[in-house]
Amino acid sequence: MTLEEKIDQSETRVCTTVFPFLTNHHDTLFGGKAMAIMDEVSFMAATRFCRKTLVTVSSDKINFEKAIPSGSIIEAIARVDSIGRTSLKVKVEIYLEKMDEEGRELAIQGMFTFVALDQNKQPIPVLEGLALDE
Repeated sequence: MTLEEKIDQSETRVCTTVFPFLTNHHDTLFGGKAMAIMDEVSFMAATRFCRKTLVTVSSDKINFEKAIPSGSIIEAIARVDSIGRTSLKVKVEIYLEKMDEEGRELAIQGMFTFVALDQNKQPIPVLEGLALDE
């Protein structure tokens, strides 16, 4: 399997409905809830990619481009973007779909960085042990 195929296979998509308990006083998706969804879906994609113990070490430039009103459907898509020696970056995009309209639009995007750890919680190579064809 090539690296690109491994990245393709680890892409993760999560859909949910924005119910009122997920919203703020503007009746739109609370930013903290959006970031939690993004962290979780990016963690899943990163884990699916390397099958190692991972921890989130940073989130980079979360862009809230469009408010997401209550009653919307959202899809969070996470994809490995770059790979370092002991870390990897995962790009996450959240798309907004109105329930009563066709189409969707990008609402939020950001990048999350993870580090692979051994049983002693020390950083280890992300690609170690992966049998990838070059």
